[in-house]
Amino acid sequence: MQVIRGLHNLCAAHRGCVATIGNFDGVHLGHRAVLANLQAKAHELGLPTTVITFEPQPLEFFAPDRAPARLTRVREKLLALQDAGVERVVLLEFNAKLAQMEAADFVQQLLVDGLDVRYLFVGDDFRFGCERQGDIELLRQVGREHGFEVENRQTFMVGDARVSSTRIREALSQGDLEAAESYLGRPYMICGRVAHGYERGRTIGFPTANIDLHRKVSPLQGVYAVSVHGLPQGVLSGVANIGNRPTVEGDNRYLLEVHLFDFAEQIYGAHLQVEFCKKLRDEQRFESFEALRQQIELDARTAREFFGLPPAVEQ
Repeated sequence: MQVIRGLHNLCAAHRGCVATIGNFDGVHLGHRAVLANLQAKAHELGLPTTVITFEPQPLEFFAPDRAPARLTRVREKLLALQDAGVERVVLLEFNAKLAQMEAADFVQQLLVDGLDVRYLFVGDDFRFGCERQGDIELLRQVGREHGFEVENRQTFMVGDARVSSTRIREALSQGDLEAAESYLGRPYMICGRVAHGYERGRTIGFPTANIDLHRKVSPLQGVYAVSVHGLPQGVLSGVANIGNRPTVEGDNRYLLEVHLFDFAEQIYGAHLQVEFCKKLRDEQRFESFEALRQQIELDARTAREFFGLPPAVEQ
């Protein structure tokens, strides 16, 4: 999959495509239905599929304190789009210049001059351009003038529920991992690289792999039984805490800390995919590290039982 970063990197070779525009946070089943339709149209017209998306997401630019928690970082999103068969992604930096661009200029520079779009999928409520002046009717008008068709994306349902990134965030925040999986079409995972931490876990007998989430807000918070992918040893089970560690003073970063069962190797720098299997409890503050140690011991025992593992061997 080719990633084109910015309008300035579009060239003649990128002209002629079928395209869709959106945040695609989570790349859930609704998104995948859109991408399947896009691929069918691309096959019919003999053109490549192109996804146009933004980094940061627009609300993260306009109102960072009110922006919803990310389901996927940009790396995870690109991997999911590639897995869905997308051939090209135009990744636009959402900055002041783009926010102030007139809707007509956005269409002309990106869709007409840059990509020569022949078919476009967008949502009925899609708005774009300075002060959100552009809408699907403007796109259809430009499409009639330049010879491309605009189709609105249909709502995708699972049972009686409309699939959306918002609904998935709500399910995750409530600890309903099964519902989130049914909307995503896969278990919810967070990916990241293992970094050096304060190694406080070692002092209480529970060393952890620390993964910086690179986000202000997480869709998950609490303690979970997890499966960890990405190591040569295969899929490993463990227990994880995700949050800002209220027992550790002076550290408000969101961090994912994973304790792998029956595993003692150094894995700094490894890129892991952490699959959340069951929520055990909410994050809480403890009065001492000894109280924290006792609770982690109980969490680890509960997670082992969930995975059908024998009790830990006493050292």
